[in-house]
Amino acid sequence: MSRGQVRNATGDSFFVWEGDVLVVNILGKPSSSKDAIGKPKGTQLKVSVTAAPVAGKATDHMVRFLAPLFGVAVADIEVVFGRENVNKQLRIKSPSKLPAVFSQGSLL
Repeated sequence: MSRGQVRNATGDSFFVWEGDVLVVNILGKPSSSKDAIGKPKGTQLKVSVTAAPVAGKATDHMVRFLAPLFGVAVADIEVVFGRENVNKQLRIKSPSKLPAVFSQGSLL
């Protein structure tokens, strides 16, 4: 992490673009009734998944759920921190589409 990159790199938003990489702060909700992207809550985006929070399995499930929504491969999503925590940050490399909640942002 360079000196200019702090954990809250997104400022007042739940996401920020770093070149062609989308950085997203997530508030995860494991063991939900369905996989879903919720609304932003402060500087985090709520994402619910059906998987239980066991040894990072809910985060792995979340990445598999989110990949097609952003038009990327699972390997294009990096969990920066929070793999075994509800507070996490993802880096999504070159997304080809964005879920509706990102409508205030735009693709490059």
